[in-house]
Amino acid sequence: MKKLFAGSLMALMTMGCSESERKPIDFYNHLNVLPIQAHRGGGLALPENTLETFETTWSNRMIPEADIRTTSDDVIVCMHDDTIGRVAPNAPAHLKRLKFEELDLQTVKSLDVGRYRGKPGQRIPTLEEVFAVMQGHPEKLLYLDYKHINLDRLATLVKKYDLEKQIIFTTKHYDLILEWKKRIPESPTMIWIGGSLAHKKETYAALKEADFEGLTTLQIHVKLQDNGQFTPDADYLDACLQELTKHDVLFQVLPWRISNLEVFIKLLDIGIRSFATDFPDMTATVYNEYLKSL
Repeated sequence: MKKLFAGSLMALMTMGCSESERKPIDFYNHLNVLPIQAHRGGGLALPENTLETFETTWSNRMIPEADIRTTSDDVIVCMHDDTIGRVAPNAPAHLKRLKFEELDLQTVKSLDVGRYRGKPGQRIPTLEEVFAVMQGHPEKLLYLDYKHINLDRLATLVKKYDLEKQIIFTTKHYDLILEWKKRIPESPTMIWIGGSLAHKKETYAALKEADFEGLTTLQIHVKLQDNGQFTPDADYLDACLQELTKHDVLFQVLPWRISNLEVFIKLLDIGIRSFATDFPDMTATVYNEYLKSL
């Protein structure tokens, strides 16, 4: 791995190390938490959005992402898809045809969402069950990716468990970020930008126009092209990094379904220090080894 890290020290030296450049990452360093988000809770190796998966990610000093939806009886739970077929393939056929919001909590709790990833018996947790485990443990941070919930109900729940600084409110909709900050001003936030390259640049430009108000973290999805290069390219990502640093906003990238070590190292060479990933264990290893090499 040493060859892959060649030249990284010089890159770091040219970046400088002003106070403003350190601010976004200090929050995580203070808690001894890696600035690495485990996509959908634990990446592709573990069941999605289960409490057991979240606990595994926390134990490895990383931050799980939870997608949140609401059951038909108004309980916020952790679930990504709008139907259950993919994560609960053994569920009755009539349930697979329903939208998730048509299912009540009792039905949701009957579903085995661990078997498809080799961990039978794991269930969909309520958000309150997750919050109860987080309370009193400031190092247990959680990205909450908005799918279908009521913001007022969520804010009430966050305050009930004193998690205002542990919840990173996450969405692709900037208006929801601003609405959330009205409810809990001290809450960290993250906006993610996926889609086409044109859409990414257009969305980023609009956020820049708004001076990135209300944002703690901005995430851009990075994809690998057939020629081995990634998009957006290094120059664009570097420009984003420099600009966001000036605004004390942490720049995070999600290398979409990428497990290529060299891609992560190239991104680290740019100066990026926060990742979302489908391969959290690999990402943590590369991240730690890279920093040690410096």
